[in-house]
Amino acid sequence: MPHRCPEEIVVLITGATSGIGKACADHLARRGYRVFGTGRRAPFPPDPAPPGHPVLIQMDVTQDDSVQRAVDFVVRETGRLDGVVNNAGFGIAGAVEDTSIEEAKAQLETNFFGVLRVCRAALPVMRAQGEGLIVNIGSLGGVIALPFQALYSASKFAVAGLTEALRLEVRPFGIRVALIEPGDIRTGFTDHRVRVAAWTPDSVYRPWAERALRVMEADERNGAPPEVVAFLLERILRSSHPAPHYRVGPAFQRLAAVLKGILPARFFEWALAKYYRLL
Repeated sequence: MPHRCPEEIVVLITGATSGIGKACADHLARRGYRVFGTGRRAPFPPDPAPPGHPVLIQMDVTQDDSVQRAVDFVVRETGRLDGVVNNAGFGIAGAVEDTSIEEAKAQLETNFFGVLRVCRAALPVMRAQGEGLIVNIGSLGGVIALPFQALYSASKFAVAGLTEALRLEVRPFGIRVALIEPGDIRTGFTDHRVRVAAWTPDSVYRPWAERALRVMEADERNGAPPEVVAFLLERILRSSHPAPHYRVGPAFQRLAAVLKGILPARFFEWALAKYYRLL
């Protein structure tokens, strides 16, 4: 696949109607790749797309049938599936104690089990081809746990573990797997973050949660443009031996991820609490 022309490479990108997913789908389509982007409210069967634009197809990553139907459609239309980018996701905010089991399950249903569903649907196709690439979109929040976004971080830690194991499992079949861990990227993710139902004036955590979230939202609004992920994704697509993970975004956040493995744990935790105004 790295040596084929872009127009011969079929890529499926979940969550491609906004943010990182849309930037990746638009960039690859402009570069000549045959791109299918998914969205929960996109049509099925999809409308034709003009040259240089991705085809948008309906997929709800929380539903087995929806995922399988979309993957089957792409394979019927093109005869193959070269790349899958698991990008669909959202974030919830709130203290662990304030997060209901139902809210936690919804977070993991999309961010983790959605990735698993798409992988399970795509892998038989890639095994039959003897090649393929799966790129999972994680987060630096899956390297450094974020206060008051514990369930979001948990979902991204889980995606990182899944990706590392999957790389080893599918290597004999010629399938490559990589993880992109963005820091703060300037997208609609900030405005679409969901606060847990117990995020009320009555919550004992409210003052600290509000302070921490203000810092996070300011960083997100001043983050890197989503196109930086799109350019990185194309580089991974063209690589014969992609690395296990790639970090992209503001330099100080990427440095923080490195420092977590170097600095004493107590000092790093203190610095994180200080940064998010929890001290």
